[in-house]
Amino acid sequence: MKKKWWHEKIGYQIYPKSFLDTNGDGVGDLAGVIEKLPYLEQLGVDILWLSPVYPSPMVDNGYDISDYENIDPRFGTLEDMDRLIAEAKKKNISIIMDLVVNHCSDQHAWFQKAIADPKGPYGDYFYLKEGKDGKEPNNWRSYFGGSVWEKLPGQENLFYYHAYAKEQPDLNWENPALREEIYKMVNWWLDRGIAGFRIDAIINIKKDLTWEDLPVDGPDGRGFLTNSITRMQKRDGGTKNGIGVFLRELKERCFAPHDAFTVGEVFEVDREQLEEFIGEDGYFSTMFAFDPIQSYKKGTCQCEFDRNMNPDEWKQDVFVNQKLLGDIAFEANIIENHDEPTGVSRFLPDYAQNPTGTKMLGTISVLLRGIPFIYQGQEIGMQNAVWNTVDEYNDINTIDQYHTARDAGLTDKEALEACSRLSRDNARTPMQWNTQENAGFTTGTPWLKVNDNYTEINVETQDTDPDSVLNYYRKLIALRKSPAYKEVFAYGEFLPVYQNTSSVMAYYRKTENQRILITANFGKEAVSLTLEYPVKQILLSNMASAEPSLPSNDIITLNSCEVLVFELETL
Repeated sequence: MKKKWWHEKIGYQIYPKSFLDTNGDGVGDLAGVIEKLPYLEQLGVDILWLSPVYPSPMVDNGYDISDYENIDPRFGTLEDMDRLIAEAKKKNISIIMDLVVNHCSDQHAWFQKAIADPKGPYGDYFYLKEGKDGKEPNNWRSYFGGSVWEKLPGQENLFYYHAYAKEQPDLNWENPALREEIYKMVNWWLDRGIAGFRIDAIINIKKDLTWEDLPVDGPDGRGFLTNSITRMQKRDGGTKNGIGVFLRELKERCFAPHDAFTVGEVFEVDREQLEEFIGEDGYFSTMFAFDPIQSYKKGTCQCEFDRNMNPDEWKQDVFVNQKLLGDIAFEANIIENHDEPTGVSRFLPDYAQNPTGTKMLGTISVLLRGIPFIYQGQEIGMQNAVWNTVDEYNDINTIDQYHTARDAGLTDKEALEACSRLSRDNARTPMQWNTQENAGFTTGTPWLKVNDNYTEINVETQDTDPDSVLNYYRKLIALRKSPAYKEVFAYGEFLPVYQNTSSVMAYYRKTENQRILITANFGKEAVSLTLEYPVKQILLSNMASAEPSLPSNDIITLNSCEVLVFELETL
């Protein structure tokens, strides 16, 4: 594989609304990101992804954009953005932004013009269709529940399509004029100095233009819209002649000329499609490794995601995904983001939800093959909040799923418990900086409640504790980026080992000259393993009590929640 400038980097996602508020309005801002650049530099961050900071009515927390070429006053100004780009570059940190071009806000000028004149040029920037006897054009269900169709204001029988909330009308990528507007905007930002984009919901930009009804898969009489994408790809023989036409054009017109780093939000692709999307000549630089974190049961309701991650099952999911990648592509490895619950609360059994287990989980994720992305607060082990009433939620999807659960017969308590475990708001509670009021996030009233455990889990307390989760993450990232080992961790083979040993997740990272073994015990009891190669040295341990000693023979014992990183002989 041809080496790229980003292959050896560490990514970090900021949800600006919840990172740091510097003006006391309860909402994080760009000035807060600038203030914490030294913190991110010390952590070892190279690429900083900002969730949307564009002007927005905030129906979907910024993913409903009303102006693509500006900054929402809540976050600051364009001048603040320019200053962030410049200050980050001084610290060798590249800024990437969210590219949300499947849909926009219903307050965007384009949509307002479409409402005013549906048959005019802006009407064709969206999917407008006549209803069937006054009802929706088809039975597709949106990601947020309910129909994908909403009546266009002022029209009796004309509907517009929205894959997400009704305030997020989908953009019509079949229209060349719309695509030109998008390419102009993308290049405007790249010319301004950002390094690239995280590309939101991109798999949805190509629609099944037959608009045929889907098989009913729920009591609402609808079919989930993703089935239309699957049906379309089967009919078209894959993606190359469908969405691939749009993505190739986007890359050639925008990304390639700027050598931009791009990470796509793409789900459930096979090996052939993997090469199309992120191979040597793929549409994007990388995409998030969602398959290993999406393996819980999926239903029409978020509350039907009905099992915690089993370590042995997750292990196999990761191994399958890494084998699929082989050496054809780099994925971006995550255990949490703004749309997922916290990794500690999701992947670790109750007995492992402590600093030792948190360090173990981080090690397993960061040393995989691919580019690691850390989500804000992951490096201190932030956890899911306790949600007491539905009124504490802000997330439109969680609120919708709560009501769906109640309609399905769950009690208030049952619905809260079911939805809270996987609510997106778990990832959006304010960053926990210190033990002061509101965790040091704001001097005002925070837009979303602060997790009650901030007095125990926060940056200030961990910063001065050499055995803290934060200082462990600093050592972990430093190891991955160190001159002696960056080659093996960036480009080395991934080889699973001890696959049949319950509760143990272990793998080699290997080049011709180096072999690294990462071993972790997710179980309650100690486990002994027979080493296949002699140990040269121990590179990292998550046990704070004492430095581990080299094994005197070929047997190692891993205590509960222990992780060890060995350099082995390359016999």
